[in-house]
Amino acid sequence: MQIIKYPLQNEWEGLIRRPSMDDTRLSDVVSGILDDVRQKGDEAVKMYGLKFDQVNLDDLSLSEAEKSEADSLTKDLKQAILQAKAHIEKFHAAQRQELPKIETCRGVICWQKAVAIERIGLYIPGGTAPLFSTVLMLAVPAKIAGCKEIVLCTPPGKDGKIHPAVIFAATAAGVDKIFKIGGVQAIGAMAYGTESVPKVYKIFGPGNQYVTTAKQIVGLKEVAIDMPAGPSEVEVIADETAHPAFVASDLLSQAEHGADSQVILLTTSEELAESVAREVIAQLHALPRKELAEKSLAHSRIIVLRTRDEIIELTNVYAPEHLIIETKDYQEIADRITNAGSVFLGHYTPESAGDYASGTNHTLPTNGYARMYSGVNLDSFMKKITFQEISREGIRNLGPTIRILAENEQLIAHKNAVSLRMFEG
Repeated sequence: MQIIKYPLQNEWEGLIRRPSMDDTRLSDVVSGILDDVRQKGDEAVKMYGLKFDQVNLDDLSLSEAEKSEADSLTKDLKQAILQAKAHIEKFHAAQRQELPKIETCRGVICWQKAVAIERIGLYIPGGTAPLFSTVLMLAVPAKIAGCKEIVLCTPPGKDGKIHPAVIFAATAAGVDKIFKIGGVQAIGAMAYGTESVPKVYKIFGPGNQYVTTAKQIVGLKEVAIDMPAGPSEVEVIADETAHPAFVASDLLSQAEHGADSQVILLTTSEELAESVAREVIAQLHALPRKELAEKSLAHSRIIVLRTRDEIIELTNVYAPEHLIIETKDYQEIADRITNAGSVFLGHYTPESAGDYASGTNHTLPTNGYARMYSGVNLDSFMKKITFQEISREGIRNLGPTIRILAENEQLIAHKNAVSLRMFEG
């Protein structure tokens, strides 16, 4: 990893720029695939599955016989998945909040009710790793929220099969329908509906830049989306108390996600920066996904800054998906963080915990979207409906205010709707 020492503030933006493709070309390619799926349905989905996944499928749905392949998992893996599921359930179930009825003025009562989105779509990336953990992160809170139908799309391997752990996690979490579809065509199938895939109301799940762009396009007209969740990223803040091996392992845990991932270390210690850089090289050579991690590290940085204040300021500008704070004063720093997807505090809290089993959600805003988006939570699967009930006394108390406001907006029918009730009889 490249070490940058004491950059000027006007250099920060260039140092933390995420890797990206030509947006114009990307949008054109994605739009073309989506148009085909909208017009040709299953035919287009199968055609792109053959083109991109090298799989020729007769049936896009996962059959009951194929679901039994989950039985091949080891007992230990099944138990680990179920334990992670229990932690995710516990944390997300605690997010339920019942708001009281509020009397805003005498005789005027307002309240809010949370209602589950009836049909949701989950996109689970495949490709270089079977992300069965993402199944839990999305399906578990959806089930707690009360979504009536959960549809899941994930790319099959070249053998036309879905990884058994993905099947097991989906079944355990209560997914209703599983389809062997990946990439842009999966997003299109869930957004528009096909002969096989039902149209959903909201799409969740991370993906590469093609998938993220597809979600953004269909999100303009067809469906809601969770967020523009693209390639993974982590920022680590560390000081002289941090263990270089811990920091290096945290950086590599995100770098191994893919070539377009990014990792950043911010510190005021030149000695720590050098030690971590050496440790990254040492640990990298032992990784099975070394080549992917190397590509990620090519656009990653170790940045040495002068003060803790500079570190905090740059962090809030970067708005990382994951933020690990490995310092002696980690709580003080955390209190000043305003832009981050999920924060991991102290020397013994690796980002891996949140990715798998601590209970928090790992579907988080990337590419700086943490400035305005939250990570997936229970509310993500719900919509809020407001109610109000006004008595005869209430309309007489509130009516004069409404009449003045309506008249000054020149909306006289609005005024009349109040006046008729106020002066009834």
